[in-house]
Amino acid sequence: MSILQIQHSNSYPQKPYLYSMPTHFGEEFDPDFAPMPTSASDLPDLNIWILKFSISVLEIWASRRSPTQLSRWCHQSIYAELVRKVGSVSEVGKIRKVYRCEPLDGISEATLTIKFDERVRALALRFEGVDKRWLCTSLTLL
Repeated sequence: MSILQIQHSNSYPQKPYLYSMPTHFGEEFDPDFAPMPTSASDLPDLNIWILKFSISVLEIWASRRSPTQLSRWCHQSIYAELVRKVGSVSEVGKIRKVYRCEPLDGISEATLTIKFDERVRALALRFEGVDKRWLCTSLTLL
């Protein structure tokens, strides 16, 4: 029996060998209380998560939703920028397409094309699995 056949016949899931340390934006933590990376398999479904989060962001930017609803799901620097941009767009954009990749386990990068009236813009997001939840660590409207 070859090694490849043995690996496929295992009944237990293998843990990923490569993962990222959570983005910390220059913050210092006590090692006992530092953010812990979480595997994507232990987090909510990413496709649904990206859509719900993005719709909420668009509604916040159009002043239709309170930014505090996303405070738990954003790093504090991203949340501060989200609050600063409340009311920056006049309408809630319509999501056209979602492009997503997972460069490492527990990290997802997504780009959404969004239509505002006659203009199409891109929303770039990065989510990291931290402390058993998806956390937005980058949010940019291009």
